[in-house]
Amino acid sequence: MSTPSATAPLTVVLVHGAFADASGWNGVIERLQARGIEVTAPPNPLRGISFDSAYIASVFAQIPGPVLAVGHSYGGAVITNAATKADNVVGVVYVAGFAPD
Repeated sequence: MSTPSATAPLTVVLVHGAFADASGWNGVIERLQARGIEVTAPPNPLRGISFDSAYIASVFAQIPGPVLAVGHSYGGAVITNAATKADNVVGVVYVAGFAPD
């Protein structure tokens, strides 16, 4: 796991839900990039919560700076679990997402 670099910018990681793909974030990506914000929308493999969370945690770990994890629908459960495995996640945002206890 990586530790956020003091000089690296915040990266917003957008995680889609179960009945969608990352293209659902296209409008959000355009708006964030227009403001100079680093953003990525990795594919959510949709293989089960444990597998998907581990995969997204590996995405977080490859980002050199702080991460704001954003999840829609099932993606909310995925980011919740993935964030517990990543040292660089500074916040989670749920967009009509599942937020487990």
